[in-house]
Amino acid sequence: MNNRLKIGISQGDINGVGWEVILKILSDNRITELCTPVVYGSAKAAAYYERSLKEYEPVKFVVVDGAESAESGRCNLVECCDDNISITPGKPSKAGGEAAAAALRRAIAELKAGRIDALVTAPIDKEMIQSEEFNYTGHTEFLAAELDGKPLMIMASDIMRVGLVTIHVPVSKVAEHLSKELIMERIEQMNASMIQDYGVVRPRIAVLALNPHAGDGGLLGSEEAEIIKPAIVEAFKKEILAFGPFAADGFFASGQFKNYDAILAMYHDQGLTPFKTLTPDGVNFSASLDAVRTSPDHGVAYDIAGKGIADEQSMRNALYMAMDIVRRRREWQEWNKNPLEHFEREKGRDISIKDLPEQEQRD
Repeated sequence: MNNRLKIGISQGDINGVGWEVILKILSDNRITELCTPVVYGSAKAAAYYERSLKEYEPVKFVVVDGAESAESGRCNLVECCDDNISITPGKPSKAGGEAAAAALRRAIAELKAGRIDALVTAPIDKEMIQSEEFNYTGHTEFLAAELDGKPLMIMASDIMRVGLVTIHVPVSKVAEHLSKELIMERIEQMNASMIQDYGVVRPRIAVLALNPHAGDGGLLGSEEAEIIKPAIVEAFKKEILAFGPFAADGFFASGQFKNYDAILAMYHDQGLTPFKTLTPDGVNFSASLDAVRTSPDHGVAYDIAGKGIADEQSMRNALYMAMDIVRRRREWQEWNKNPLEHFEREKGRDISIKDLPEQEQRD
């Protein structure tokens, strides 16, 4: 029991569906058998939304000072908000944004300190959360600043994994952000994540084109020939199995995506529109960071907030994926702690691989 992973969960915007999906997944007692949940947020908001979920078992939180005090086998809550906070389901407010930021900052601090093993973030309102202290276009950019890295945004499900070259960039500026170097870096990040985080030994990566019909030989754009294809060729030279560029519409419509372990899209909607259409319960994963962070693939959903009808499956999948990735990473680190230079024989003698018979070298 004491070895269960501690998974942090930030409440997101208190006027959206964040608390509803959190409460729904934690109402299942089996969750505390798999991990120790530590929710960062408002006890008042938790109680408020609990009242609308009459068909679910009430979640009995134990309020703790921080993750170090979290009780295994229980749902823990770290209070991050004032008791007087105003809750207005379905209505954006600066108070809701401030509460989301406070919970997120506390959760990130504990993640950086190693007090939690991973973080699952409930949706925020990117407009309401803006302030002098929080000036980011989303969770991913905030994580990049806090964890000093360059995350690759991956949307993942059982049937596909889609990574993005550019993330929260206006469509009008996507082309100017692209370069051979950036695309090559993203291919390498995707390849490494598939191996270390998802356990795919030799991942096949499909790279999408930027322009319609993959540029039609330059008639509809030159980025494919000048930027994207050279990056794919360079990746192949590094023994990464990258293919493309593929015209996005035909690639998804024909089912060609099923032949690849991962897909790299050039911009946000190019990748997320087909992903969310085909896999409504997917997960957003911030790859290429030292810490693990996942989230559901939906937003605050103000239109249904407070009605008790939000589907919690994506949030549940985000929690499961966070645990899986933490364990895979630790296994990978253990397996690669020391280079494979020799085998130890039963007599206790270390010998070089080159000293083994040819058949054993191949094995």
